[in-house]
Amino acid sequence: MPPPSSVEITQLLERFREGDQLAAEELLPLVYEHLHYLATIHLSREYNNSTLQPTALVNEVYLRLFKGENAEERVAWKNRRHFFVIAAKQMRRVLVDYARARNADKRGGERERVDFEGALLVTPPFDIDLLALEEALQRLETLHPRPAKIIELRFFGGLTEEEAAEALEISVSTLRRDWEFARAWLLDKLSP
Repeated sequence: MPPPSSVEITQLLERFREGDQLAAEELLPLVYEHLHYLATIHLSREYNNSTLQPTALVNEVYLRLFKGENAEERVAWKNRRHFFVIAAKQMRRVLVDYARARNADKRGGERERVDFEGALLVTPPFDIDLLALEEALQRLETLHPRPAKIIELRFFGGLTEEEAAEALEISVSTLRRDWEFARAWLLDKLSP
């Protein structure tokens, strides 16, 4: 599902950046469907049934983007593409926070599981722990920032190869090489 119109979203982001709080309310209907689509994909990858629903995930991401402590990211929004890049990062953070909360000893929760096959085209299929994925991504970010960013944009952000390459200002062929590297690196770290 392609993200909505670039021009209108970019204009609303500019208005919000300039202090127009109503722009955030006008933006929600334009980005909601795409964010909900991404949330549905991420939550459908879970191994265990989750109490977190796509609507709740989108609402939490939206609150973090417009009401949270991410002022530096909010001010830096350049356009629709950049908004969805930051939204992907926030979705990753919400999912990881949720997995940590469910895994906390006081709650007695079990670790969240996600299907890594669909996102990274892995064969054979296996489920991985979302917290283990987060730890591996953090290590990958330290060692190889661009391939880690590609995983974040494609896996959590739902961007196509072309959209992710444009967001990172690299060629699609470079993105593909980094994607293959990151995928292999993560599979090595996450394999049972």
